[in-house]
Amino acid sequence: MTSDETRGTAHGTAPVPLSVLDLVTVGAGHTATEALRTSVELAKLAESRGFHRYWVAEHHSMPGVASSSPAVILAHLAAHTDRIRLGSGGVMLPNHAPLVIAEQFGTLEALAPNRVDLGLGRAPGTDGATAAALRRSTQLNEGADDFPEQLAELIRFLDDDFPDGHPYRRIHAVPGPVQSTSPGGVQSPHRPPVWLLGSSGFSARLAATLGLPFAFAHHFSAQNTIPALDLYRESFRPSEILAEPYALIGVSALATDDEKEARRQVLAAALNMVRLRTGRPGLVPSPEEAEAYEFSPMEREFITSWNANVVHGTADEVRAGLDDLQKRTGADELMITSHAHSGALRLRSYELIADAYGLPTA
Repeated sequence: MTSDETRGTAHGTAPVPLSVLDLVTVGAGHTATEALRTSVELAKLAESRGFHRYWVAEHHSMPGVASSSPAVILAHLAAHTDRIRLGSGGVMLPNHAPLVIAEQFGTLEALAPNRVDLGLGRAPGTDGATAAALRRSTQLNEGADDFPEQLAELIRFLDDDFPDGHPYRRIHAVPGPVQSTSPGGVQSPHRPPVWLLGSSGFSARLAATLGLPFAFAHHFSAQNTIPALDLYRESFRPSEILAEPYALIGVSALATDDEKEARRQVLAAALNMVRLRTGRPGLVPSPEEAEAYEFSPMEREFITSWNANVVHGTADEVRAGLDDLQKRTGADELMITSHAHSGALRLRSYELIADAYGLPTA
């Protein structure tokens, strides 16, 4: 992994590189087509304003999240961008055969050479019944328990280096390194760098043991952020990939021109999370719907706790919050996910954050 793949390039006055995490959210009254068009516009904006990378998450059976197929979305984004790194944040490895992921991301690497990241998680990205449908198995813990073995197999496919005698020795992920060893073959020297994603200590320790970069989901597991990052740094073993630990954190942040509007949008996003956590996933509600909703005391307690970790307000307030979070965690990179009912407000949020940090305009 080159320094550019981790450390980033010039990032204005931001203390570390800033990146984007996109869930392709769909608001009530809007369509998935509109949400995906917003993703294209957002990727273009992120590239033009100097954000370092743009990742797409994998979620299933959630009406308000249209990112069930990261590889498909990333291929589309690759066709509309030229420089920004694109990747998965992440692909849920237990949902897929390692060979399929190696083929998909080998294809993405061929489409966008030296711009693709492969971020991997071990959670299902959905509820148990949907995970069973994805995996065609009711043994849901099996995939998570076997994650280190699945990861090792995937990396073998990416590097095309199964040892002699292995049952997969003659199986090759294409596009991939095998093309360079075929008669007349010329293959790109690059392959997608692997990141491990996590919301607890498991992936932090595994990433450290393997000398891989680590991405922590602060946006929904804030209480575990510092313990996980400490574990990662303390356990890190230098590798051919990284000489020293590199950790980014995902953070929920929304900047608006008016602080009151930020509060309204954050309340709507929190209502969406309440419904998801209680088995009622739906489209992202409008602020008007959220303001009219009668929250129970338990729901209000959840929202207070949830929104305490959402950096929101004016651009200056968001910048101050992000700077404070980076200082407290020592994160090497901040990956921002902005949740709002409309695509226009999401785009505006990233524009305001870029302005606050003086990110360059291409």
